[in-house]
Amino acid sequence: MTTAAPDRSRNRKLARFVGHYVEMVVAMLVGMMALGPLWPEAWVARADVGALVMATDMTVAMALWMAVRRHSWPRIAEMSAVMFLPFAALLVPYWFGLLSGSAVMIAGHVLMFPLMLAAMLWRRAEYWH
Repeated sequence: MTTAAPDRSRNRKLARFVGHYVEMVVAMLVGMMALGPLWPEAWVARADVGALVMATDMTVAMALWMAVRRHSWPRIAEMSAVMFLPFAALLVPYWFGLLSGSAVMIAGHVLMFPLMLAAMLWRRAEYWH
């Protein structure tokens, strides 16, 4: 009977960890929908600028939500950097003509999510409670 309490506590921590990840993803989606229309069409027509604009929209909303949830500013800055990193890395091959604009967008998003998870696992004390 005493083993149920630690399992329940561990399950609760895991649920909160997963919940925080989902909250950040939802905030990112809200950021894209709310901030996306504010940018000039000429800017987002370029694939490289469009990728950075989208990363900015997602990051602003996610950072705001993390601030509301009272995360530390260093962790907010760290998560924000993780969100831009894949796009920044992929823009170099794009500029050399090695990747298409759609490949940058798809790969950037595909890489962003596991990198966010890696940052959360690296700073588990901030997210696992």
